[in-house]
This record gives sequence, C-alpha cells and structure tokens, in this order.
Amino acid sequence: MKIMYRKTIFAGILMWSAMTASAQSGTNSPYSQYGFGTISEQAGGPGRGMNGLGIAYREHNQVNALNPASYASLDSITFIFDVGLSGQLTNFKENGKSVNAKNANFEYVMAGFRLARRLGLSFGVLPYTNVGYSYSTSQKIDASTTDVFTTTFTGKGGLHEAYLGLGWEPIKGISFGVNGGYLWGGYDRTVSNSYSDSHVNTLSKTYSASVRNYKLDFGLQLSARLSKKDQITLGATYGIGHKIGGKPSCQVISFNPQTSVADTVSYPRNGELDLEIPTSFGAGLMWYHDGKIKIGVDYTLQKWSSVKSAEYAVVDNVADLRLTENCFRDRHKVSLGAEICPGGEMSRKFLGRIRYRAGVAYATPYLKINGHDGPKELTASLGFGIPILHGWNKPSFLNISAQYVRQDCKQFITENTFRINIGLTFSERWFDKWKVE
Repeated sequence: MKIMYRKTIFAGILMWSAMTASAQSGTNSPYSQYGFGTISEQAGGPGRGMNGLGIAYREHNQVNALNPASYASLDSITFIFDVGLSGQLTNFKENGKSVNAKNANFEYVMAGFRLARRLGLSFGVLPYTNVGYSYSTSQKIDASTTDVFTTTFTGKGGLHEAYLGLGWEPIKGISFGVNGGYLWGGYDRTVSNSYSDSHVNTLSKTYSASVRNYKLDFGLQLSARLSKKDQITLGATYGIGHKIGGKPSCQVISFNPQTSVADTVSYPRNGELDLEIPTSFGAGLMWYHDGKIKIGVDYTLQKWSSVKSAEYAVVDNVADLRLTENCFRDRHKVSLGAEICPGGEMSRKFLGRIRYRAGVAYATPYLKINGHDGPKELTASLGFGIPILHGWNKPSFLNISAQYVRQDCKQFITENTFRINIGLTFSERWFDKWKVE
C-alpha cells in the first residue's frame, strides 16, 4: 500500500507539472492569431502514430481519451500512465519568400485503471488549442518619402483541459463513457503600429481573454465478434458546446513618443462578453484481426459556424468589442489509420511485439479570414510502439511517431511542418493479488 501511495503521489506531481508546462505555446503559426488558435491533437502515443485515430480504438493496456467508453476495457490489475512531448520544424512560404521556425512542447499526460468489473477510470491533461506567433510587416507610407510604417503581430496562449473520465460496460460489447473536464487558459494578442518618424504617435491594440469553465464529452462503443479471429468496433462521441465566459477585452493605446504620454481606451464599453466552444460529433469504425492488425477510420464534426467571435470594429462611428457572427465555419475531419503487430502481443520475438502504425487525415478549415476560408489541413504519420519490459512482466511502450502537416489556402501563407512525437506508456501491476501456498 505504501508503494501504491507513493506512486499515486508521483503521478499527481507529474500531472501538476503537465498543467504548468501546458501554459507554454506549442505553435509558431500566424493562423493562431484568429479564433482560439490552432486546434490541437488530443490523441495519446498510439493514436498519434495513427494520425489521431481513436474513436473506435480500445485496448486493455492503452489509455484512449478520444472516446471515454474505451476506459471500460482497461486491464484489471494494471495502472497505466502515458506522457508525451513533441518537437517540430515549420516552413512558412508566401509570395516566394520562405522562413523556418522550430518549437518543442510538453503535449499531454494521461492515466487510467479499472475501478471495478467492467468499470474503468482515467484522468489527465490535454491540449485544446494553441496560440503562438511573432512577425512584422513594413512598407513605405508613400513613394515620395522614406518614412516606414511597421505593423507588428505577437501572441501567446491557448486552451487546455484537465479531465476525469469513466467508462462502463453494462452489457458485454456495449460501453458508455463520459469525460468531465476543466477548461482553462486564454490568449494575449497585440497588434502595434509604429513609424520611423518619431513625431508620429504609435498605436497598439491588445486583445486578451482568460477562460475558466467546464467541458463535457460523452462516448459510446459497440463491439461484436465476427469470427474467432476477427472483431469490429463502432464508436461515437458527443461534446457539449456552450458559453465559457473568458471576459474578452481589447485595449487601444496611443503613445506620444515626444511627451511619453499614453492614452488608453478599454473595450467592451458596456458589460462582459462570453466566448463559446462548439458542439462536436464523432463516429469511428475499427477492425481487429487476431490481435495483430487494427485498421480504422474516424470522422469528426465541430460546429464552429454557430460560434460567435469577439471582434473589434467601428459600427455607425462607434468603436467597440462585439460578438460577431460568421467568423468561423464547421470543421470536418476524416482520419484513416492502421496498426500492425506482426507476432501479436505474446510473441517471443522482440521484433514481433513491435507495433507499426501509420495514418492520414484531412481537415477543412474552421477559420474565416477577411472573408476568405482559412487553411485546410492535410496530415500523414508513421510510428512505432516499442515494448519495454521492466521488473516482473510489466510491459510498457516507447511510442515514437513522425508527422507531416500541411496547412494552406490560396490567399495566405502555406505552412509545412515536420513533427516528432515521443511518448512513454508505463504499465504498473498495482492490483495483483498474491497467493501464498
């Protein structure tokens, strides 16, 4: 019991570290200056190898937060702990110009175990969105002068989720689940205008929001055996969309460099505004063969078109921060992935126990930028799950995957990202019942 207590404390410390580390930005994308930022991947190590696949995925030794119904399949004697990080290199292209940027981020931490027969529990910290960028543009005020006008864009932040979930299988082959999450984070974005002529005032707008609210997601999985070696699982998810507060605000600051006097105006002028997260739906199908092959497909829909955005605008000569419609569009995503374990989980050969993974996905944009659709997203991944034996028959996994992400639209920049994901899935036999003869 003392050992279990110490390990529980250790898991809690790692969870707190993840919550602290998740305050860092995991992107350099200029597209993250819109909406809540770039949409984050919430899959664990195995799912990232299959490019985010997971709605119909269920394993006894892996935590799958994409569908809480999967917790019902967790092993009865094992505590599972999954932690991951990533590093990426992104190339930005626009009008023949190219710039590179690199980034690293602590991605997620998840844990799970069985509470009772056919009842599993999981908890963890996951990313929801990311905000992080810094760039500037410069141009001459007119052809008759050398004076330069510079606009600088900077931003950081994002939303993160700490969740606690349950998965229950009341009837063999039918599982239900729920994740209750605490959503927190926000953003700080600044647009500043400056002039080479020191006699001209500088002007900056700073947009801020701070979110503290709940997030609720439900899951369902139906499993049926087709033959002695073949099984099929259907999965479905539903996420509740609702207002999350945030108190979005905008400060407009005019600074006189001659007198060092700043004039500040804060918006909104009356009351507080509420941000929203969208309702989401998901469906998945996965085929399992002989414990060696898994092939699946997922479809997700996020109803962003019904969500309003806080925008600064001048209407009828009155400047204010307002909730504006038609800033987003529904986001559709289709993922296809597979996992192959040549010798099966109980193979005596090391190479036979390695899990080889691959996946592709396509997502439509959720942003509208100056009346145009934002970037669509195409991704592909390859990965491995390498078994690690530590102590007495305690199989853990080192999950490594490489992912290519392309975001592009005709009117704006094109992003090509190469990302390496590294995850460790620890399996500890905490609940063995030893028999002394």
